[in-house]
Amino acid sequence: MLMWQFWLILSGLFLIIEIFNVSFLIFWFSLGALVAMAVSFVTSNVIVQASIFLLTSTVLLFATRPFVNKILPKDSFIKTNSNSIEGKIGKVIVDIEPIEGKGQVKINSETWSAKSADNTYISKDTEVIVEKIEGVKAIVKPLVKK
Repeated sequence: MLMWQFWLILSGLFLIIEIFNVSFLIFWFSLGALVAMAVSFVTSNVIVQASIFLLTSTVLLFATRPFVNKILPKDSFIKTNSNSIEGKIGKVIVDIEPIEGKGQVKINSETWSAKSADNTYISKDTEVIVEKIEGVKAIVKPLVKK
């Protein structure tokens, strides 16, 4: 296999990986591989080609990343199930006991393991509000009714 073919295939692989990755990071390695492919027509030295690949990829990554961050909105991520329940009201279905680490809440017809935000006992059937998610546990506090 000729080196220009290697770099072209590598560039294609990076593009395929980028399709399945939403970080817009691997794209620059694809462009670096294309530049290395162009260099392979000038020199057959693999070390020079690899150096150009790394240098180009790194420069493109650091030079364009701030620009991309300015263009993309700050909250452009898609809320997952765990993010979407923060701030929601739920009901305790299994007593939340901080000492034993037990407790469950039902939020939007889903059952979540839970612990209290201030490490206090919360009894069954108490309405709670989800403050945040830590791993697979909802961190809750009792809802204060007005």
